[in-house]
Amino acid sequence: MDVFFMKLMKAIQVSKPGSAFELIQTEIPEPTKNQVRIKILACGVCHGDALVKEGGNYPGLSYPRIPGHEIIGVVDKIGSDVTGYELGQRVGVGWPAGITYDGGFAEYMVTTSSELVSIPEELNEVEGAPLLCAGVTTFDALKNSGANPGDVVAIQGVGGLGHLAIQYAKNIGFKTVAISRGSDKKELAEKLGANIFIATEEQDAAKELQKLGGAKVILITAPSSKAVSELLSGLGFDGKIIIVAGINDPIQIFPNQLLVGRQSIQGWLATDANARKDTINFSILTNVHSIVETFPLEQINSAYEKMMTAKVHFRAVLTME
Repeated sequence: MDVFFMKLMKAIQVSKPGSAFELIQTEIPEPTKNQVRIKILACGVCHGDALVKEGGNYPGLSYPRIPGHEIIGVVDKIGSDVTGYELGQRVGVGWPAGITYDGGFAEYMVTTSSELVSIPEELNEVEGAPLLCAGVTTFDALKNSGANPGDVVAIQGVGGLGHLAIQYAKNIGFKTVAISRGSDKKELAEKLGANIFIATEEQDAAKELQKLGGAKVILITAPSSKAVSELLSGLGFDGKIIIVAGINDPIQIFPNQLLVGRQSIQGWLATDANARKDTINFSILTNVHSIVETFPLEQINSAYEKMMTAKVHFRAVLTME
């Protein structure tokens, strides 16, 4: 086809591991069998995007790649054999979009219909986009943690993941403890629903948790191996630490602690459409909101840098218009 007759879109591409983000003009993709095309309204910028930007081992990751996996948009075109969706319908897409196939740092994308989740009109696309990764990661981990309403559940970190986890923990009915280094986030954490706030610069978090009878669950939302080691002794009997943040450093533990207290450390990754659907529905029902800072697509470098250095307030979201 003559290039002058191609319909083009703006997109952000990574050509190879470690390379810069490139703003490109590329052909708008066409959906094939079982696929839909989405006109993207908003896409979150997540630590998971570093897997593409910096390079990492993940099945199906290849280059060049358009990142982005916290996506809300509208159905723009429908391929054959797709049922249950219609033109103009608001939908969301999560992981592994932007990893194993081109994602949401673009004006349009295609995906299989099985990856979609319907987005109700009452959910704003800018606030809603982070729920498709940060939201589902924290909510699904808490929902499947084994903790019951009334149990002590501690959220380590009051940031991009933690500010959502606090809301979910409170709304599920846990006795919610927010843990952060300093006291500067105390007011926000309590506003989000924390029953108790612990500043580790001022208090021994593990001892404070033991005063409450020990935590049933400690959710690690900020990447700190030191925090995991220090908080382990804050667990109660049969308690567990669940890690949802990417931690690259080794974690130092004494196995006897796990043995005597019948405790465990586990990771959690939620990637399926049903988990995203449950997260969206619960968020709307209980009025959970993400706190976001928006950037136009062309400002991806600023958004990514602020996200990676934890200077963003609290989730970075790209907008297409």
